[in-house]
Amino acid sequence: MNLDTEKLSIIAAAVEEAGRIAFEKQHEIHRSFKHDGSVITEADITISHKLTALIKELFPEAGILSEEEELPPKKDAEWTFVLDPIDGTDVYSQGLPAFAVSLGILDSERRPVGAYIAAPRFGVASESLFIRMDPGTEPLLNGEHIELTGDKEKVTEITMGSKAYRYLDFSRFDAKIRILGSTILHLLTLVLFPAMEGSIVFPCYAWDIASSHAVIRHFGMDLSYGDGTLLSYTDEMIYERKPFRSALYAGTGKVRDELIRTLPEKSL
Repeated sequence: MNLDTEKLSIIAAAVEEAGRIAFEKQHEIHRSFKHDGSVITEADITISHKLTALIKELFPEAGILSEEEELPPKKDAEWTFVLDPIDGTDVYSQGLPAFAVSLGILDSERRPVGAYIAAPRFGVASESLFIRMDPGTEPLLNGEHIELTGDKEKVTEITMGSKAYRYLDFSRFDAKIRILGSTILHLLTLVLFPAMEGSIVFPCYAWDIASSHAVIRHFGMDLSYGDGTLLSYTDEMIYERKPFRSALYAGTGKVRDELIRTLPEKSL
């Protein structure tokens, strides 16, 4: 069963509006901490409630996985919405610009196939960014088709998280590294900026990657572990809310191989 396009338009508008809400609240936000030490704000909770309620109303048979709400799993759902109300909450809570409202869609085979990403202070020659990719369609950036530019088969500049030193051996790596503070945006840079060819993300959760994973897959890129195995969204990730097992390498097959070779994980 296909998802109704008019209802998806309502979802897209709501995600874009959630980005504006996050922007407006950023100057007055108060940060607190969850039991695992990660940062949470009032905006995370507000946005999660608004978007999960809307998804339930429009697509009652769909599954929903949200970072900030534990909802009953629907293991036989044809579609699963994966929500991160604010990806990059830490930098968001400090007033920095690289954060995003992220909603991905997994199909019945748990392939990432849809994306709605609002980054109201992170733009490409604009003041803000909004990605819409309905399942089975081309991704749109601020309403326009995305044209992939640059050589995506070499490694000159990549993105990764700030805790990379804990996981990787840098002794063989000599390219540039950019750190933004949002995993969703780290992955998205691969299709937005010509000089960005790869990314490495460290153990986190399905909501931290699903939407951007859908976008990069559309352009022939993917996520794989250090042994070359492509990422799959397991029961543990979706229904038990557990992180993936180790670092993930993003890019074309050639770029992933090069990153695995030059930035291997440290031996434990």
